[in-house]
Amino acid sequence: MDLILKYFETIKWEDIIFSGLRILLILVLIWILIGIVGKLLQRLEGTLIAKGHAEGEVPGEAAKRAETLVRLLRQGVIIVMWVMGVLLILRQLGVDIGPVLASAGVVGVAVGFGAQNLVRDVIAGFFMILENQVRVGDVAIINGTGGLVERINFRTIVLRDLSGIVHTFPNGTISTLANMTREWSAFVFDIGVAYKEDTDKVIEVLRQVGAELRQDAHFGPLMLDDVEIFGVDKFADSAVVIKGRTRTLPIKQWDVGREFQRRVKKAFDQAGIEIPFPHMSVYFGEASKPFLAHLVKSAPQQNNG
Repeated sequence: MDLILKYFETIKWEDIIFSGLRILLILVLIWILIGIVGKLLQRLEGTLIAKGHAEGEVPGEAAKRAETLVRLLRQGVIIVMWVMGVLLILRQLGVDIGPVLASAGVVGVAVGFGAQNLVRDVIAGFFMILENQVRVGDVAIINGTGGLVERINFRTIVLRDLSGIVHTFPNGTISTLANMTREWSAFVFDIGVAYKEDTDKVIEVLRQVGAELRQDAHFGPLMLDDVEIFGVDKFADSAVVIKGRTRTLPIKQWDVGREFQRRVKKAFDQAGIEIPFPHMSVYFGEASKPFLAHLVKSAPQQNNG
């Protein structure tokens, strides 16, 4: 018991109290700085959005880009602040951070050799964001897989496809990236009609349907311009194919395209324009004529029987 009392007598409680207060002050400062940085990043996000609108960017595009950049900046700043805070706290606890930093440098070099893929992913992600190749909310095709971009991290990019499957790609492994919703989107259609139809009349009906769709209260604002009819694109096996396109707001091409095709079907039915479908004829050859004649001749007898 005397040893315990002597031990407590040797403790400099004043130093412990001051060290505790300094640690508490460091934590409070970190919390305040994170809050200040959050406010500054919110202002930066608003500035980026306003700049995008001033430059005539499509509504929503500036917001997606600003959200992606600000979120990644927030992650980086928070990590740096907490690392610095931990080092300062260790110093207040009497830990010499010089050897710690030196050891961290040696360990960093060793880890760097084994984490080359990680460094590659981070660098590739940085340039992908810097060049504004893709943003959260875009529909993109990455390495042949298409889906909605849900998250963009320093190391990975996350897609969710139409079936709800989540695909995660390390940034360094992305060899092809196709952004389907950058600034504007387009619905490209190939409509086949029978060879007997007048293609000029068909094109006129398509233009009329596009004009009516442009005047629609719901679908009209989603379209950036009138439906473009490129003309006869090819002669298929059983149809003459007419190609066209309509430009829309990002990610709205499928909504507009489905409605356009629905109206085209109704317009073709009213105008008597035939949409062909594949036919198949079975040919038995010259030697099968007696057999076919026998079938035709025997058919009434079987019905009478």
